[in-house]
Amino acid sequence: MGDTKQKILEVSLDLFSQKGFSAVSIRDICAQVKIKESSVYYHFKNKQAIFDELIYRFEQVATEMMAQLEQAFAEQPCLIEKPFYQIVCDTFFESYLMDDFCNKIMRLLLIEQFGNSEVQKIYDRWMFTEPLEFQSKMFYTLMKIGIIPHTDSAYLAVKYYAPIHFFAQRWLFSGTLSEEQKNAFRKAAYQHIEKFFVEIEVA
Repeated sequence: MGDTKQKILEVSLDLFSQKGFSAVSIRDICAQVKIKESSVYYHFKNKQAIFDELIYRFEQVATEMMAQLEQAFAEQPCLIEKPFYQIVCDTFFESYLMDDFCNKIMRLLLIEQFGNSEVQKIYDRWMFTEPLEFQSKMFYTLMKIGIIPHTDSAYLAVKYYAPIHFFAQRWLFSGTLSEEQKNAFRKAAYQHIEKFFVEIEVA
């Protein structure tokens, strides 16, 4: 039974992330999973319950991702050291933006935010609020220990993150996610990060 439930979730997410929640029916999901509609209703009350379960699982993953970033920074606060860069980027880029499950959820949220205010809040939290708050805290700490000059940490967070979000929209959230798109994103994002720290005159 567990395998069937997981398959329903996986197929639903595939369809939702491609077409949007409203455009997908229970019948569409059943056709892909190759089960009867009654089998879906054994596991989920309705289509909304499938959506809610997907979002719940995503928020668990996203919360854990932010905790990993916080831990990595607490253990190695000197951001200019390449190993730390790798930890941050592996976590946020590889295990979040380019993770198959998270990427599909964010595509789904991107589609649905325009017609659902609650979804818009979830999208805003995990694409903007949480990353910017972490980055602002990160820059504030780097200022305190003398790694970067004192300035507005919230402004630095936006300056740092805005191109990364732009690159993600260009390569990670448009069309089918491929290794070619991932590599294009990695190249642009890492180049930006290197130039960013040169421009702010890292000590």
